[in-house]
Amino acid sequence: MIPLKEFADRRRKLMELMAPDSIAIVPAAPETVRNRDVLHPFRQDSDFQYLSGFGEPEAVLVLIPGREHGESVLFCKERHPEKELWDGFLAGPEGAIERFGLDDAFPISDIDDILPGMIEGRSRVYYPLGKDHNFDARVMDWVKVIRSKVRAGAHPPGEFVALEHLLHDLRLYKSANEIKVMAKAGEISAKAHCRAMKRARKGGYEYNLEAELIHTFMDHGARSTAYPSIVGSGANGCILHYIENSAPLKDGDLVLIDAGCEVDCYASDITRTFPVSGRFSAEQKALYEVVLSAQYAAIEAVRPGNHWNHPHEAALRVLTQGLIDLGLLSGSLDAAIEKEAYKPFFMHRTGHWLGLDVHDVGDYKVGDAWRQLEPGMALTVEPGLYIAPDNTDVEEKWRGIGIRIEDDVVVTKEGCRVLTETVPKTIADIEALMAD
Repeated sequence: MIPLKEFADRRRKLMELMAPDSIAIVPAAPETVRNRDVLHPFRQDSDFQYLSGFGEPEAVLVLIPGREHGESVLFCKERHPEKELWDGFLAGPEGAIERFGLDDAFPISDIDDILPGMIEGRSRVYYPLGKDHNFDARVMDWVKVIRSKVRAGAHPPGEFVALEHLLHDLRLYKSANEIKVMAKAGEISAKAHCRAMKRARKGGYEYNLEAELIHTFMDHGARSTAYPSIVGSGANGCILHYIENSAPLKDGDLVLIDAGCEVDCYASDITRTFPVSGRFSAEQKALYEVVLSAQYAAIEAVRPGNHWNHPHEAALRVLTQGLIDLGLLSGSLDAAIEKEAYKPFFMHRTGHWLGLDVHDVGDYKVGDAWRQLEPGMALTVEPGLYIAPDNTDVEEKWRGIGIRIEDDVVVTKEGCRVLTETVPKTIADIEALMAD
């Protein structure tokens, strides 16, 4: 759990970066209809969650530096005992102050009457522009209310600024508490991957392994996945975002599982590839060793002073040389990289930022230069090789093999820490686990 004080510190840091006489408006995530009158399970907007820890819909957080009666203001749903019998407990404005440490709170039903007065006189409004068209329209309506009173001395804001420019840079650097939560998510996800490896067998289906993942997530307190789980057996492992998870598991095939749980809204993201039979074939083993070596090289490159692209460059050289050594590519290493000859086999980047979103926020470049890695940054390291089943440029024995190995990594002062290292990934360890 993230302590209450940390949410207050985050709000304070954001307000310190805001211009004088400004205001920030942060809406909660809207509820989403699944079908007819059934809603998808609610998941809070990550920016809103980062600043408040408040997990209800129909809420708006307002930050007003220098406000006499409190700088952090929340608009939220009022308590309604009869409705709560149907839909669950609400904090209400009083609970928002007592339980979440906000300075002030009002019913969301009063926002049209109160918020324009808070915006009035502020020169700059920080707001996630374009994120929710319906809420955009409401913000413009509030500004119109202020403009309609200009002759009476009202001062509408003169500038709107995307909130993300300030907030997402704060989110990029993880605190000790955030890393602790992410490590817990990684530990639970690691257990889930191990369970799936043990339960794999011919005659089963991809969705059987997905069920093992979800069971383990929930059994250890993680109520949701961080993203739709990928369980791709055989040639399905060559589809990067395969989520049908409906094919049978066949002897001789590999299974690629890319799955992670979410704990307190923080994501984990792990990929492992293993044989249905429990034993790698010669071709599978050869390709797997290349990918594993590439991942080790990339993780070694995750350290302060290196830039964002260093791990990708390290992995790319190992993968490309491996393809040349196996006869899947020809020519020199430098020429193959320059011509991007590896692209049919490795078409994605080696990682992404990780945090409240599985593809977390934060710029990868500052200006035209790759961003320097610094302590507290969290990222994935996930090289892969995919030999498409219809790739006639390679021998048939290689076709339909898809391999990816992914771990969650945090940059430290000395190098990096792998949060998900308890999932076996050497061939010997995987085969031993599956034989147990």
